[in-house]
Amino acid sequence: MRGIVSIAGYVPYRRLQRSAVAPLFGSGGGKGTRSVASHDEDTTTMGVEAARLALRSVPGAAVESLWFATATPAYLDKTNATTVHAALRQPGHVAAFDFGGALRSGAGALRTGLSAAGTGTTLVVLSDRRDGLPTSVDEASGGDGAAAVLIGDDTPGTPVIAEYLGGASVSDEFLDRWRTPGDRRSKVWEERFGETRYLSLGSEAWESALKSVGMSAEQVDRVAVTGMHGRAVKALARTLGVRDGVLADDLTTTVGQTGAAHPGLVLASLVEQAGPGQVLAVVALADGADVLVFRTTEARSAWSATEPVADQIAGAADVPYGTFLSWRGMVTPEPPRRPEPARVSSTAAWRNEEWKYGFVGSEDRTSGAVHLPPSRVSMKGGAVDEMDPVARADSEATIATYTIDHLSYSASPPIVFAIVDFDGGGRFPLELTDVDPTTVGIGDKVVMTFRKLYTADGIHDYFWKAKPVRSGGAS
Repeated sequence: MRGIVSIAGYVPYRRLQRSAVAPLFGSGGGKGTRSVASHDEDTTTMGVEAARLALRSVPGAAVESLWFATATPAYLDKTNATTVHAALRQPGHVAAFDFGGALRSGAGALRTGLSAAGTGTTLVVLSDRRDGLPTSVDEASGGDGAAAVLIGDDTPGTPVIAEYLGGASVSDEFLDRWRTPGDRRSKVWEERFGETRYLSLGSEAWESALKSVGMSAEQVDRVAVTGMHGRAVKALARTLGVRDGVLADDLTTTVGQTGAAHPGLVLASLVEQAGPGQVLAVVALADGADVLVFRTTEARSAWSATEPVADQIAGAADVPYGTFLSWRGMVTPEPPRRPEPARVSSTAAWRNEEWKYGFVGSEDRTSGAVHLPPSRVSMKGGAVDEMDPVARADSEATIATYTIDHLSYSASPPIVFAIVDFDGGGRFPLELTDVDPTTVGIGDKVVMTFRKLYTADGIHDYFWKAKPVRSGGAS
């Protein structure tokens, strides 16, 4: 039996109220909210966060391969999956590959991993950041987010919580949505054309999937239909023939459409809300149609999500529309009058990979002193090369002191710097993110998050920041 061993979605902390668009431009926007990646987030960092959440629910699970799918990669030519691999501290024998360039790559990576029986455990990470011109439908209806699905065969150590029953894919070549390399915005053909194609393709894939698993539509307990073409999604949902109350929230009102990540994000939401023995289905429309059908197992009762998607949605904070446009590069506010940072050294980053990507320090075997960053010489007693590695990426910390810096260069000033003391030992100065500078206080608890410090000469300087621990919602 092959299926989902663990799953998680990641929704950025910030939200744009769609109603904030029209007062500025006189048009655009709409109702509800969309998720917004912070200025220090990209598809790679969001993928890391989703993967950390999925792996945290199954401590000790071994990953044999890692696949990363996105339509908006942080790098071309360079494999983005290797950055995720490094941040998760995966061993070198774990292969890391990108599935990229198209919205369908997310559903394709999922279906490939689920269909590859006997190939071991695969961590499939889906991530996307959706852009659009101001007042456009894409700007309002898009969203940013990620999902991670740990796929494997049922074993005593890693039981399957949702068995993959089967699915179907239907492909067709037609021009509905496109974006040429180098462009930030997508272009869309006349809506009625896409709607007629997707309705036919989606119906064919749905009927084929049900036939392959030997079920009727009435036996499906929950189904989510997703796709960037909103009219086609709504039209297809009305024709599936499922019982009342079976259609699930596709998260477009609260999160927006997260492109290549969305099939995984809605699937995570379905699994988190399901009990054992329920049949779940996801229908994804992009250059055809893909259908995945699952049945939750008894192991679902013992599994729990680290940070459920619903909690992340509830624990959000609004971002002003002007700030959103600045983060997206649509407007350029006056930056701090300080030199922009130089590009990071590739050789130095490679030499310090465990520290830079894994946030791994060192601990003196004799005195127990924890050094962040790692050190060869102990601060207590001066012992040399008597150290063991100590990871702090998953440790909580307490703010010892902080400062709000309006002068240092930042894509979104001011910068909040804090000196934090880690549970279990270690002190380090860190930048805080996803935080209101007026609410920071000494004694606040924070957790680590993988982010981007800056980009120079096309090189992203990834490292770790801290974000507040928030009660009643996502950290």
